[in-house]
Amino acid sequence: MSDFESDIELRTDHYFKLTKSVVNKHGDVDVTYAIFMRRPVIYCSKLAIEWINLVINYRGGSIDIKECFEEGAWVGAGEVLMYLSGRLTHLADLETIFLQKLGGPCVAAYNAFGMTSDLANVAFIAMDARHCAGAEMQELMAYGASVGSRKAQKEQGAIGFVGSANDLTAHFFGKEKGIGTMPHALVGYAGSTVNAAKLFVDTYPNEPLTVLIDYFGREITDSLEVCEELETIAKSGNLSLRIDTHGGRFVEGLDTAKSYEILDQYSSHAIRTFRTEQELKWLVGTGVSAAAIIHLRQILDNNGWDKVKIVASSGFSPEKCKLMASVKAPIDIIGTGSYLPENWSETYATADIVAYGGKTRVKMGREFLLPVGDK
Repeated sequence: MSDFESDIELRTDHYFKLTKSVVNKHGDVDVTYAIFMRRPVIYCSKLAIEWINLVINYRGGSIDIKECFEEGAWVGAGEVLMYLSGRLTHLADLETIFLQKLGGPCVAAYNAFGMTSDLANVAFIAMDARHCAGAEMQELMAYGASVGSRKAQKEQGAIGFVGSANDLTAHFFGKEKGIGTMPHALVGYAGSTVNAAKLFVDTYPNEPLTVLIDYFGREITDSLEVCEELETIAKSGNLSLRIDTHGGRFVEGLDTAKSYEILDQYSSHAIRTFRTEQELKWLVGTGVSAAAIIHLRQILDNNGWDKVKIVASSGFSPEKCKLMASVKAPIDIIGTGSYLPENWSETYATADIVAYGGKTRVKMGREFLLPVGDK
């Protein structure tokens, strides 16, 4: 057995392998699978279809795939995504892996579309890799984000995702390399935020610079010092400041009262309505709140650093993005992996055979999967 087939053998559910053996012994048959999901999604089939075509070609077989939607289309809960036809011996043991490659990207695309549509004037960077369970998931999530982003760019005029944090998935966003300049580790190594910025510029003098400002809890002080030390870069528009303050403390200079005051002055409607506990934390709480971003923007502008961009990260889920959009938080770029489906059970794609040997047959309760003429 080849390494290719061994991988499938190890990863597929056992009952599919047993079914394949039964069919091999008692007679093969042409079948048609209907593939669907239980929640609304954006259709992302490319990677799944590429994989199954590769397997079938390797096995010397053929399949017929009738996609019911184009990539990037809205699909309702329970609507058939595609019909997949071929010999049962070729398809029986592929269901597990095929569905893995289909469900996650469809939900990731749905979430990415919502985030980039709500914050249409903000650029996004896909920083999902560290949250993924390996390279395969990393690729699936970035692919989904790219599809959702393109839909938002086309339909909403959004900036959308402009790249990813690693080379593996950069091509989904039209790039050759990943995007990013420094982690917290470089700031710790340098001993100060300013030194980290200077070290980076010395090593990569022609690259745009994004500086992390929360390592020492001096988001405001360090931001101003970096701008002053790198005045030419700051005034040219090639300097960004990334705020990634964790949820255990307030950004420098803020507390609850000050955060309410800043937000009330900037967007008075934001706190004069019912808010959940989580929404209030995103607005005026610890970590990267709307008040913190507004506070940083105002201080930069008041000191003549209006061309310096703000990059926000830390928990930017679709819900947090929607809230930030509602108060028009002054964010230039968001680094996020939070388009990853929060409820993983929602990503489960399902396959049912709806025809055997040309005869319609489907399990009771799934008649909605049958092609229109066969219902």
